[in-house]
Amino acid sequence: MDYKGKITSDDTLLQDIGQYRRLVGRLIYLTIIRPDIAYTISYVSQFIQASTVGHMGLIDQILCYLKTAPRRGILMKNHNHTEIVGYIDVDWAENPTDRRSTTGYCTFVGGNIVTWKSKKQNVVACSSAEAEYRAMAYTTCEVVWLKLLLQELHCNSINSPIKLFCDNQATCHIAANPVFHERTKHIEVDCHFIPEKIQGKIIETPYIRSKDQLADIFTKALSKNIFQEFASKLTSDDIFAPT
Repeated sequence: MDYKGKITSDDTLLQDIGQYRRLVGRLIYLTIIRPDIAYTISYVSQFIQASTVGHMGLIDQILCYLKTAPRRGILMKNHNHTEIVGYIDVDWAENPTDRRSTTGYCTFVGGNIVTWKSKKQNVVACSSAEAEYRAMAYTTCEVVWLKLLLQELHCNSINSPIKLFCDNQATCHIAANPVFHERTKHIEVDCHFIPEKIQGKIIETPYIRSKDQLADIFTKALSKNIFQEFASKLTSDDIFAPT
């Protein structure tokens, strides 16, 4: 769904804004089992206070996409392990209005996607490395919680560090270096617990090529081929098909 640049602040406001809000609310609920639409729903939900005809057009595009694969969803498979893996990505300063970045992440347990998020960051990042570092802090909290949850359920038998795959080498370097840098000393203190988790062998942050970064689907509108490739890795085409 390549729609960026097609919506302007001068577009005609909707007369019935209630319909737009109802549709967005239902689509947000649908993202519980459809991570492939998480970014688009996050995007259109930003305009529920001032929706335009153009924004409603985006809703129509989403509904048309959903109709092409009504049986798509998450299919949990038994891979005989409970390894936790995370993918992190950011679209830096992508919003032309406030220049805030979009965080995207997804986590897997035992080879199955279990949590994901697409959300605009609360502050403006001065660099792509900073934006990705903030996203890494958020995702670190998520995977640590998953690890504690599995321990509580007595099903976490893997003691190796949790892998958080990041496609920004500068961010990986900052995370692995406990010394504060000139470029990162202004970042909030709560983000700087990442090196502590790395030194404690709770997490590790290996580099991954951008073309293999699954979290990319949660940060921006992708081309059709790339979108379909990532969507097929996150969801099953037909969760009701016999296995």
